Amino acid sequence: MHHRATSRRTVLAATAAAAAATAIVPRTAVADGAADAAEERRLARIVDRMTLEEKVGQLFVMRVYGHSATDPDQSDVDANLREIGVRSAAELVARYHVGGIIYFTWAHNTRDPHQIADLSNGIQRAGLAQRTPVPLLVSTDQEHGIVARVGEPATLVPGAMALGAAGSRDLARRAAHIAGTELAALGIRQNYAPVADVNVNPANPVIGVRSFGADPRAVARLVAAQVKGYEGAGVAATAKHFPGHGDTTDDSHTKLPYIHHTREQWDALDAPPFRAAVAAGIDAVMTAHIVVPSLDSAEDPATLSRPILTGILREELGYDGVVVTDSLGMEGVRTKYGDDRVPVLALKAGCDQLLNPPDLDLAWKAVLAAVRGGELDRARIDESVLRILRLKARLGLFRDPYVTREGVDRVVGRRAHLDAADRIAGATTTLLANEGGLLPLNRLTHRDVLVVGADPASPSGTTGPPTATLAAALGELGFATTALSTGTAPTAARIEQAVAAAAGRDAVVVGTYNVSATSAQRTLVARLAATGVPVVVVAIRNPYDAAHLTGQRALLATYAWTDVELRAAARVIAGRVRPGGRLPVPVQRADDPSRVLYPIGYGLSY
Repeated sequence: MHHRATSRRTVLAATAAAAAATAIVPRTAVADGAADAAEERRLARIVDRMTLEEKVGQLFVMRVYGHSATDPDQSDVDANLREIGVRSAAELVARYHVGGIIYFTWAHNTRDPHQIADLSNGIQRAGLAQRTPVPLLVSTDQEHGIVARVGEPATLVPGAMALGAAGSRDLARRAAHIAGTELAALGIRQNYAPVADVNVNPANPVIGVRSFGADPRAVARLVAAQVKGYEGAGVAATAKHFPGHGDTTDDSHTKLPYIHHTREQWDALDAPPFRAAVAAGIDAVMTAHIVVPSLDSAEDPATLSRPILTGILREELGYDGVVVTDSLGMEGVRTKYGDDRVPVLALKAGCDQLLNPPDLDLAWKAVLAAVRGGELDRARIDESVLRILRLKARLGLFRDPYVTREGVDRVVGRRAHLDAADRIAGATTTLLANEGGLLPLNRLTHRDVLVVGADPASPSGTTGPPTATLAAALGELGFATTALSTGTAPTAARIEQAVAAAAGRDAVVVGTYNVSATSAQRTLVARLAATGVPVVVVAIRNPYDAAHLTGQRALLATYAWTDVELRAAARVIAGRVRPGGRLPVPVQRADDPSRVLYPIGYGLSY
């Protein structure tokens, strides 16, 4: 099963050529549901009434600590005063007139559904209490899979690479529609998803399973499907990270990555999903803090690059919707210019929304000074404000920005959504190895199962731990199970404990996480296999784990470790569901990365 390939670059070139042949032609902005003339005049009048300070405020989307817009906990008040100079979300809106607020779990914005809805309503009340009443656009990163800010009891659906393994546009659209419907009920009307990056680099530390896969055409189809799903749910989707963050070994949170694709490779590999998003009527595009020398010889981060954002995204791709920066607190955008210059340069490049600057007061005053000093044209600011107001109007926020507790109870975590998420997950689980037909496990011959492995923190803070979840799910399916957490870096003592616990068992299930050439998880799997007890590996994040492991009889990939994916893996192990997933990325051999161990499209079933 070792499929010869000359090198990753050859794979890139071949994929590029195929993708170029089926490039998607974008719709024009005019055809993209532009507001009618009367609505446009109404919005223009709002812009005319605004002071410069109010206009500049509309450009910012800011974090704020607290579960309540007006009465946050004292520790959150302290954090707000320290970082922003205000006490609460309501004060943030009153002082800076921000156009949007982004929710984070660590900022204590997302405790539970009723609290989130109340926070959203409090923020909208603050927006409508201003001199020029304007609703806010509340946003979050709810990609699902390994990035989720809103957890259970809300429905968690499979993430991008899992959906890539299912390969179904209908399932991808359905997942986004469920996700969007629940977000809208919470007052979150902009989601920073779908990820449109094509993950052609297995070593990518920041995208990985957040991408739908390595085939640009397949990624483009699923991105377009998710745009439609979110749109149908009344939520603004955001394709990210333009011009494509899929082929990097650096994380833009901590440094400034370079992408060395030629213009031709970019056109064929990175561009198709963004073209598809524009054609599908995407509401927003998020920029990447990456350097692509072939697209901008000045080697500015794309977020600050006029040739990339205006020249390519606006003019070549014909996109006239909202452009939002990735977080301005990330190191990738701060390496070349100071925090006072970054927001000004982002606006000059073609951005509309400035997301989460590290120092809002500094950034806000820098933009004001740039306008008053003539560096930024007032008409340029009006253009961005109008785009933002158009989006708010299209989402119905001017008509009714509020949500209700009854709406939350009716929609969030409803049984039909949870059942659909389970069905979707069942189509994503990928079986890569099944030596001797070990799976599905027979409850008569393999009833006593030990579940060990990595227990990474829940993406949403509400699921897991994975070993306990897998053990419980298998227990519900009729197996006698014991869970033992061995961690992401099991010690020699922990490995000995697992080997001792395996004695006399009928099977061992091992959850692996980000296995590398030097990972002690390799030793764990090999030692367990050496006991003679059949080992089933579940790669709970990266399918690339498969290249580093030996001795296991069966191997499954779930692409994330939230409960919905792990329950699906348990059903596959037990034979209640046939594995339907097919690899959306190639897995290359660990000892020779020029050779492919499992190609795109590979997957076994029973």
